[in-house]
Amino acid sequence: MKTLIHNIGRLCGILPPSVRCLEGEAMSRVEYLEDAWLEITDGRISAFGPRASLPEYNGFHALPGLTGAPSRPECEVDELIDAEGGFVMPTFCDSHTHLVYAGSREGEFRDKIAGLSYEEIAARGGGILNSADLLHMTSEDELYRQSLRRVHEVMAKGTGAIEIKSGYGLRTEDELKMLRVIRRIRDSVPVKVRATFLGAHAVGREYASDREGYVDLVCREMLPRVAAEGLADYVDVFCDKGFFTPEDTARILQVAADFGLRGKIHANELAVSGGVQTGVNHGALSVDHLERTGDEEIDCLKGSGTMPTMLPGASFFLGMPYGRAKDFIRAGLPLALASDYNPGSSPSGDMRFVMALGCIQMKLTPEQAFNACTINSAYAMGVEDCLGSISVGKLGSVIITEKLPSLAFIPYAHHTPFIRRVIFPSL
Repeated sequence: MKTLIHNIGRLCGILPPSVRCLEGEAMSRVEYLEDAWLEITDGRISAFGPRASLPEYNGFHALPGLTGAPSRPECEVDELIDAEGGFVMPTFCDSHTHLVYAGSREGEFRDKIAGLSYEEIAARGGGILNSADLLHMTSEDELYRQSLRRVHEVMAKGTGAIEIKSGYGLRTEDELKMLRVIRRIRDSVPVKVRATFLGAHAVGREYASDREGYVDLVCREMLPRVAAEGLADYVDVFCDKGFFTPEDTARILQVAADFGLRGKIHANELAVSGGVQTGVNHGALSVDHLERTGDEEIDCLKGSGTMPTMLPGASFFLGMPYGRAKDFIRAGLPLALASDYNPGSSPSGDMRFVMALGCIQMKLTPEQAFNACTINSAYAMGVEDCLGSISVGKLGSVIITEKLPSLAFIPYAHHTPFIRRVIFPSL
């Protein structure tokens, strides 16, 4: 199966296949071609170039509009797509979501409007625990139905890879139920899905006064079951004030490593928690949130291979500080952005809006925000080998936009429809 996209106004996000992520000043550049074409063969990018370099198909150019070309030629492509001067860019990669959940939490939305903080709602037994109660009462089939609708929603907004966490179970069987739903989603949609076990998202109600007992449950019962069924790609811990300590986190990550599962850490959302250092010390793929960080965290991340990932949607929804994105980039670090799609602190998976918040609130340039939402977020979920850029050999998962004046228009006019079509290859 060969697809040829022609009449591309700008082909954006071109990188050599060997580039795994972009760091520091390199994040300020987005390589592109004007007036281009892109060929996808059997689901993977097989060639691209400027219009003048278009190969001939069956002895003549396949594109209408070229000198001497017939208006409807026979050619060697199975599908010919006219981009009509729009941009073609890699789909977004969303490396941090919690979109498998039951119901919603708009009641807590009212509490936030009334002035209660995230920590105050959690201290009253709400927040994550409310979602766990509702999920416990929801069947696996109904949970799958609700969650799949959300996945289709973000696909329509241009997301081509998504990491989904458990963490609203907080009981062994409910955590496994969530992970089985994630596996069903992965088998149902033509996007890359990565599953993360987040049993240590909060202490379950049954262990309200026994955090160490709950950590024992995660390590001795949950993790062995998750590993035995092959349900997770990664393991996460909410290492923050009022949740799990760096010592708890280190213990869980060590057990996870014994099962061959790499860490991805929630850290520094509510306080400077030590979670970044713990994650780096244990080789975590990413450390996420980072609304509150000091220079020590920046120094710790240098040369670590751990991707700092910020979630501006949570800052927007909760009225919290935004992460020090520019300082991370000035220090030569890479940076990823993700949506944190969840019912309590970021009920949206719109990565275009995440990109806009990166620019408007974090003062990233459009190029930096674009790279943070594509190649770097692909790295943060371990799919940079096949997604996140326009590179020969990568999956042909691309967005075809309306005709745009510039890349900056995407975050600038952040609610003006800009997608004409999203292409997801068969995986």
